[in-house]
Amino acid sequence: MTETQIESSTENSPEDIGLVNYEDFVSVETFTFENGGSIPGFTLRYETYGRLNDEKSNAILICHAISGDHHCAGKYTNDDRKSGWWNNMIGPGKAIDTNRFYVIGSNCLGGCQGSTGPSSIDPLTGKPYGLNFPSLTIRDIVRAQNLLIEHLNLNELYGVVGGSMGGMQVLQWAIEYPDKVQHILSLASAARQSAQAIAFNEVGRCAIVQDPGWEEGNYALGKGPNVGLSVARMMAHITYLSDKGMEIKFGRSRRNDSKGHHLTKVEFEVEGYLRYKGQSFTNRFDANTYLYFSKAIDRFDLHGETDKLEDVLSKVQARTLVIGFTSDWLYTPRQNREIVIALLRCGKNATYAEVDMDLGHDSFLIDSPELYDFVRSFLND
Repeated sequence: MTETQIESSTENSPEDIGLVNYEDFVSVETFTFENGGSIPGFTLRYETYGRLNDEKSNAILICHAISGDHHCAGKYTNDDRKSGWWNNMIGPGKAIDTNRFYVIGSNCLGGCQGSTGPSSIDPLTGKPYGLNFPSLTIRDIVRAQNLLIEHLNLNELYGVVGGSMGGMQVLQWAIEYPDKVQHILSLASAARQSAQAIAFNEVGRCAIVQDPGWEEGNYALGKGPNVGLSVARMMAHITYLSDKGMEIKFGRSRRNDSKGHHLTKVEFEVEGYLRYKGQSFTNRFDANTYLYFSKAIDRFDLHGETDKLEDVLSKVQARTLVIGFTSDWLYTPRQNREIVIALLRCGKNATYAEVDMDLGHDSFLIDSPELYDFVRSFLND
């Protein structure tokens, strides 16, 4: 195992990780999916930050949201304009402190940033899997991550941390591998997808599959339903924000050149922002992966057949912190609290914390000293 490079590190003041590298874990064993179907092995792309201690007891796995990936922190080159998606959270002296912890970020199975997914080549046909990729669940994603953890020769994880879809993976980890996980930290997530959230995802999927460029999932690499995927991202991004946050950031501000009655041109700043988000997403994400990930989220339901959350969460042994955000209407504080209430009813060591922010569901990604304090305190015991 090689370690990701760390450019600099201090014990006291928070710093960025610096330059990092990714690596690929390749499993050659047949992987069978929860709902049937299999693939003849797979690849997971991952990054690591910090150093594994001699006892191999300080590893933390980071689980990403639907549009995230393995690149959680640092930069690949000094010329990169953007750092990893959780660079504000992970690094020397930061809330997830790489002076203390060995941090692992993995692109999920089904992804499109180096891990095996619908856009990968099926070795049996020599063509991209497309919709021949098996039906995907959060449990499948976690089982594949566990094979990566075993590859890294880790018998346990100090913690598993993630937000949104990542929080669902966190909960699944604690249920699937209770003896391997000491701490779990779920942010802005839920024990199951609500009907409203499923409805929003369905609108996004319809935009993709009704785009002529989708071609029943068999579009060529570098092509595809870019208009549909852009609309899906715009729709989803609205659910990640809040009314108050959008009002503060945009209000009814207009573009200087927004005169006349051009119905299809950008008039309000918020329109331009959403179009930019949609277009930039098509440059880095695969439409079929979006379909598979959004369906995996919609199928996630820890209430199970009995509709009693305690029956499933009774397996959890890890110390638990769940964090909700006051302005999150996609995964509300109530949905986050119910996880902790169910764990407490089972006699588990669980805590709920709520952060007052105006930025909606995406609050877990935004700079927040209060959030950092919760995370740091929990992980430092």
